[in-house]
Amino acid sequence: MIELLAALSASAAVGMRIALPLLMIGLLYSDNLWADVPVLSHIPPRIVLGVLVSWSSVELLISKERLGQRFLQIVQLLFSPFVGAIAGITVARSAEVPEAMAMLLGLVGGLFAFVLQLVQVGWFYRLRGLPTWVIFLQDFLCIALVLLAFDAPEQGGLIALLLLWLAIRSSGVWQSWYQQQASALNRKNPRWNKRDPD
Repeated sequence: MIELLAALSASAAVGMRIALPLLMIGLLYSDNLWADVPVLSHIPPRIVLGVLVSWSSVELLISKERLGQRFLQIVQLLFSPFVGAIAGITVARSAEVPEAMAMLLGLVGGLFAFVLQLVQVGWFYRLRGLPTWVIFLQDFLCIALVLLAFDAPEQGGLIALLLLWLAIRSSGVWQSWYQQQASALNRKNPRWNKRDPD
């Protein structure tokens, strides 16, 4: 159970940023840089370090502007399932679980990271851009969740489950908001008689 919470914590961090969690895992928690990290262990460490540092800087700098947020969300939405799976497998392997269990935790982690990215995209379009304080909160949570995944997996997992609960609540809020846009007669089918895309 602790391994699952640790994997969820690391995957939740990937659900907010892509490169920063992998950079922290390689520098802080891997004995030989990314030797224990799937996929990255087959790439020379200097290249991995250069790419992750560069992309982490991009994520931290351009995420504060609306256009930068939109660009990052496209990239993060595409890569979050793969990077979430990599982070989940890495955390599971560090806990020395069987390889089949590590792969299962990687699959759950990839799906979890993808769900969190979808929720962020939804709020971005609902609010027409995320406020700056939310972006700083994401940066803080991303760093904290990686640290907690290895040092305090119970707390990190609980924060990740809280984020999952917020994601589920968000879907209910969006559905209510969408239905309220329709006339009273069309509440069961809000798209009825609409010409423009939503």
